[in-house]
Amino acid sequence: MVGSLGKIIDINGNYVIIKIDFDVTTYGNLMNVHVVFEEGNKKIVGEILKVTLGEITVGVVGELENNIFVPGIAAKPAFSSTVRIINKDELQLVLGPEEITDNEHLYLGKSSIYNGYKINVDVNQFFSNHFAILGNTGSGKSCTFARIVQNIFTTSKYLPVNANIFVFDAYGEYKNAFAFLHNFNDQLNYKAYTTNLQNTDPESDLLRIPLWLLDVDDIALLLNASEPNQLPIIEKALKLVPILKGTDEEAIKCKNDIIARALLDILQSGKDSIKIRDQITAVLTTFHTDLLSLESEIRQPGYVRTLKQCIYVDNSGKMQEMELVVNFIQTFVIDGYEIPNPKGNVMYDLSDLENALDFSLISEGILKSDKVFDYANILSVRLHTLASGDYKEYFKYPKMVTKSGFIRDLITSRSGGKAQLIGFNINYIDDRTAKSITKIISKILFEVAVNSENRGKIPFHIIIEEAHRYVQKDIDQELLGYNIFDRITKEGRKYGVVLGLITQRPSELSETSISQCSNFMVLRTLHPRDLQYIKEMVPNVTEEILAILKTLQPGSAIAFGSAFKVPVSIKMDKPDPQPYSYNSDVAKIWYALN
Repeated sequence: MVGSLGKIIDINGNYVIIKIDFDVTTYGNLMNVHVVFEEGNKKIVGEILKVTLGEITVGVVGELENNIFVPGIAAKPAFSSTVRIINKDELQLVLGPEEITDNEHLYLGKSSIYNGYKINVDVNQFFSNHFAILGNTGSGKSCTFARIVQNIFTTSKYLPVNANIFVFDAYGEYKNAFAFLHNFNDQLNYKAYTTNLQNTDPESDLLRIPLWLLDVDDIALLLNASEPNQLPIIEKALKLVPILKGTDEEAIKCKNDIIARALLDILQSGKDSIKIRDQITAVLTTFHTDLLSLESEIRQPGYVRTLKQCIYVDNSGKMQEMELVVNFIQTFVIDGYEIPNPKGNVMYDLSDLENALDFSLISEGILKSDKVFDYANILSVRLHTLASGDYKEYFKYPKMVTKSGFIRDLITSRSGGKAQLIGFNINYIDDRTAKSITKIISKILFEVAVNSENRGKIPFHIIIEEAHRYVQKDIDQELLGYNIFDRITKEGRKYGVVLGLITQRPSELSETSISQCSNFMVLRTLHPRDLQYIKEMVPNVTEEILAILKTLQPGSAIAFGSAFKVPVSIKMDKPDPQPYSYNSDVAKIWYALN
């Protein structure tokens, strides 16, 4: 081991040039090794960034004070300082303790620089903050995340029995890596949900969401709403569903009120009588009750006629009984009546919601306004497509639950125990629906956490694979006033809701979401746009780090953020078992090799 590395000959900003006084060809690799500039009791720590036959360039990274490493550049070494390689005790102050016996640290992997030095991270510093795992396809993102999760559950003598980790799995690759948990310890459980409607996996449940737990914002996302004036229609539909499902006297009165108001709007629209008649007929053919229908009897002294007869248009194009019809229909209007807000205690499915939306449309005047028809009919068509298609199965929940009850069901294993790890395989649905479902479940988790009496006492970790497909800058902000992922990253920590983003295209992520992440593990990244984005959005990224990111081996990462005092180069252990993320073996397939 070399003692003094040499003499300082230049200090330029945060960089120190050292003229070395030994033969570097006889010494091991010095790149990225830490050194200590020492003068009296003052110790400044640097990292070797460049080595030539005669000189070493060092970047200053922090200072050692009273056996504590303080990151940052508050002081510079003096020209008279001695320069030496950091010793083992000092290294532990910089990288963290190599050996752990408590439950406050987690093993991540081994140092790529210090010959297998174990990198352990403070659990609270890492998992109480939003984090991101970034890297190109094939760089090892899935294996890195799988190994971290496996370390959480297998490398400590303490069991994280109260963990709640929800993984949105874009390709269905993690079940292979996590299904072993119960075999490792019977207190640990992995629960798998799938979107495969032809599910033949006996260990996975079909993902189902209680439709009655969804509010206006959720339905707007599900129907891909794009106009603010579509929201009142959805809101009214949600209010109407429990009424339309009801058969009591109050529900019938409300139905009659809604139909009557729609009919009065048509009668008073000023359109010609034939169009009024046709629109009234259309409404009452679809929506009617025993008391208000085309066959309702209108009694006058000396005769009784049906409503259908009273809207007859004569040869002159006049509806002679217009006033009579108006007076009859007005008897069903309830003065001052307002549809109550739904209480979430009535079960319903997409067909019920479709019926309620149709009711909502006529009450919004869809038949008398072409403009209303244009933006409202889009919702009707999309809901009908959803309600009549295969995706309707995802919204058929078997029992009545509240939002907290739904989350409780998610984290309950088949045997009735606690599931700490919940995987959602969203590989079998289109991206738009997958994004909506991811947002809806994340929003429910956030709301349950916000409304919990013991705020932050039950942390939820939401992990999103291929996050660039789901955590984007959508129209949510303009339409709803917020994006749920941005809200979680800005407000979630105080409620114990933490977001983990795994992506190969960080430049396509929502800037708000990625900017709120405190910890990063970045694997090999090549795309210039992504590298520039990482440099701009992620703290402590230097040109030297960017250069390293281009050449990292698969499974190697540079980790930095609040949980790391300095950027750390880590070689991750391979997960065992591995996620199902292998590339196609083209040679074997092409040439029929056994």
